[in-house]
Amino acid sequence: MKKEVWRFIDSGNGSPAFNMALDEALLNWHSEGKIPPVIRFYGWNPPTLSIGYFQKVEKEIDLEAVKKHGLGFVRRPTGGRGVLHDHELTYSVIVSEEHPEMPKTVTEAYRVISEGILKGFQHLGLEAYFAVPKTKEERDALKAPHSAVCFDAPSWYELVVEGRKVAGSAQTRQKGVILQHGSILLDLDEDKLFSLFKYPNERVKERMKKAFKNKAVAINEISQRRITLEEAKEAFYKGFGDGLNIELEPYVLTAEELDYVNKIAEERYENDEWNFKR
Repeated sequence: MKKEVWRFIDSGNGSPAFNMALDEALLNWHSEGKIPPVIRFYGWNPPTLSIGYFQKVEKEIDLEAVKKHGLGFVRRPTGGRGVLHDHELTYSVIVSEEHPEMPKTVTEAYRVISEGILKGFQHLGLEAYFAVPKTKEERDALKAPHSAVCFDAPSWYELVVEGRKVAGSAQTRQKGVILQHGSILLDLDEDKLFSLFKYPNERVKERMKKAFKNKAVAINEISQRRITLEEAKEAFYKGFGDGLNIELEPYVLTAEELDYVNKIAEERYENDEWNFKR
């Protein structure tokens, strides 16, 4: 049987505003029927702290530390918590809610899309699996996360290796389209990550940092050999093809499309009102 063809875009390293604007633009174009579903890979220049749509900057983020580390800062259109995008492969998936392979519930759609990431880890020789909260306590904890840090706890169908989270994803649904994007960590600087958030006191910060080591891990900490970004791209490119049973067709944006993306970046994601509004 012929496989469905999706677009594949590797947009390389972009600014925080450009990265979020391109995801939004792809969602718009797909909702208007101008493009098929898309898988996108990207990186960040400069490294960036992105926060979830509902996060409160003043309460949770140490903006002085963000500045001190020379990081970019942007609010995502998706929920979830703070993510430091540094040594990682970032992906996004844009597909219609009405797609025959997409379950109606957010959680189940999340599982289907994440199958591509699961397969990617397997191509790298890592035994990843989906975390499914078993007890009522675990399920309740997902509804009321204690930390502003995204990788602090596995969510429903989050990917884990050896019991620790290796990829963090977030999803939004707008205009009949699912946008899921997330981070696949290659390396992680925990000191830098934990310096970006506010804590009641130093003791709490140290306790959370210690607990974090048991909850999240980067690929190169558990892989038998060092994985490069290029190897990761190849593995997850194959993984999405296998996991979603699709064929990926590389695509490069036209000048006109880039203008549209830059306009969204300027009007929304470079705008303080958007980034600091909550």
